[in-house]
Amino acid sequence: MSKIKHCYFYDTKKQYLFRQSASICAFSGDSSWVILSEIEQRIKAKIEAIGTPLKEWGINIYRGILTGYNEAFIIDKHKRDELIAEDPKSAEIIRPILRGRDIKKYGYDFADLWLINVHNGIKEKGITPIKIDDYPAIKKHLDNFYVQLAKRTDKGDTPYNLRNCAYMDDFFRQKIIYPEITKFLNFYLDDVHFVTNNKCFILTGEKLNFLTAFFNSSLFKYCFKDNFPELLGGTRELRKVFLEGIPILRINEESDKLFENLLNKWKELKNASKQTTDLEQQIDNMIFQLYDLTAEEINEIGFIDI
Repeated sequence: MSKIKHCYFYDTKKQYLFRQSASICAFSGDSSWVILSEIEQRIKAKIEAIGTPLKEWGINIYRGILTGYNEAFIIDKHKRDELIAEDPKSAEIIRPILRGRDIKKYGYDFADLWLINVHNGIKEKGITPIKIDDYPAIKKHLDNFYVQLAKRTDKGDTPYNLRNCAYMDDFFRQKIIYPEITKFLNFYLDDVHFVTNNKCFILTGEKLNFLTAFFNSSLFKYCFKDNFPELLGGTRELRKVFLEGIPILRINEESDKLFENLLNKWKELKNASKQTTDLEQQIDNMIFQLYDLTAEEINEIGFIDI
């Protein structure tokens, strides 16, 4: 059923209310809504009509690792080097970690932090828990925090082990990493096999090159920013339930390969300390073409870099 929504403004000097404008908007169900202009409604409806909800793609979304006591399990470079110098075997279970604040558009800022990945195995796959006695230098380090580790509710078979994580091996695959709460809607395609803390999500599965480009695109920000709840300070909450409902155009492997080439070019430019704006606009234009947007619609969206 259509309803007429009116916008009113109060003039404190003249002490009266007046109607500024009115538009016909269709609302259905109990979902949250925002008031859009006519062209905004048209673009959003067009994009949604040809998309498939992300939850129907061949993807998985998981939260990052919750240690229960970061002071013990997340270490800096100095402590990492010290543990490896004391026992080279320590390097086997020390992994680079990214936090939500480290994720940037297409990339990351590595804070040189490392996770002691004393994982609890994956019983469904026959992977046994890490035995701390096999890593004496790490055990010695963790013993400094034993009282706190033993009190954790988030622990594995022993106080030294992290909690059960059935998707632990997904951290060692190609994946998209994105922060749970962010002002900037940043997504990074990871081939380095970072682990992440619980302030990030990871997304594994199909067409990851295109999805990375789409999530970083002006089109995504224009159409779907308001699908994510706004929190204090202008941040957005990118929880799984919100992201997996986004309808996205399905593409073929050939098209995904084109986006892979562009993402690799972005990395080359970034590594050479060169500007990437032109390339990001090129990626935007490729996405506009995929969605068959008109010149008017493209001009309305513009280049959104937040």
